[in-house]
Amino acid sequence: MPTPLRIASVNTNGVRAAFRKGMGEWLAVRDVDILALQEVRASTEDLEGLLGPEWHILHDAATAKGRAGVALASRTVPVIHRLALGADDFDSAGRWLEADFEVGGTVVTVVSTYVHSGEVDTPKQVEKYKFLDAMTARLPELAAHNDLALVVGDLNVGHRELDIKNWRGNRKNAGFLPVERAYFDRFFGPAGEIVTGVDESTGPGLGWVDVGRQWAGDVDGPYTWWSQRGQAFDTNTGWRIDYQMATPALAATVTNYTIDRADAWDKRWSDHAPVVVDYAI
Repeated sequence: MPTPLRIASVNTNGVRAAFRKGMGEWLAVRDVDILALQEVRASTEDLEGLLGPEWHILHDAATAKGRAGVALASRTVPVIHRLALGADDFDSAGRWLEADFEVGGTVVTVVSTYVHSGEVDTPKQVEKYKFLDAMTARLPELAAHNDLALVVGDLNVGHRELDIKNWRGNRKNAGFLPVERAYFDRFFGPAGEIVTGVDESTGPGLGWVDVGRQWAGDVDGPYTWWSQRGQAFDTNTGWRIDYQMATPALAATVTNYTIDRADAWDKRWSDHAPVVVDYAI
């Protein structure tokens, strides 16, 4: 019999604030096995106090205090974890955390990641491309390490026009630039085949699966982030920038995919909604 595994991922926009607004109540009823967090912006001690002793916590804080930060919380003790991404001189602290978990006698690798938001024609965008380059190099290594591997988190790129409500107005903005989207063309392109990106660049496909798009099909969204400004949430003018990216073998085990969108604007505890996926391992 397969072992059910529920993995939830969410950018908390500051985990302490999220718990003050109701994240704890959501978590108490969601029956999550592995919880991936981004933009933690808190200490490990804070996480331990908020989540409680029933969770085993891995946390990688950002170099700059109060910024970024990723975590993996699990009901079982991780087998091993890894932090580094990219070259030794590349600062990925607070943005990439890998761990291996034993699930029903099988090892599953999970990564919580927070890609830079970027800003056109600034050093922030340069750092974003460095990070995406490092991901491009690491993804084949992860797949070789374990054919049941998963990368989840806030990737800060809408891959396709379906992923952003107002895609026409964002074609020159960070998060929907053709160069950014082309990375995802390669991430999700057929393994080993040369892929032509939306920016007309070419490169080998890496063969990973966009679980959300596989589950939803070719429909608008469903979105995972809405600006705090104006009526974006009420009008569902959102972006799908939070992903669960799986190796094909793991993607084949998906039994359910849900975005836990709040019932109303004033019931939100983050500007992102959790992405919750059930796997049968």
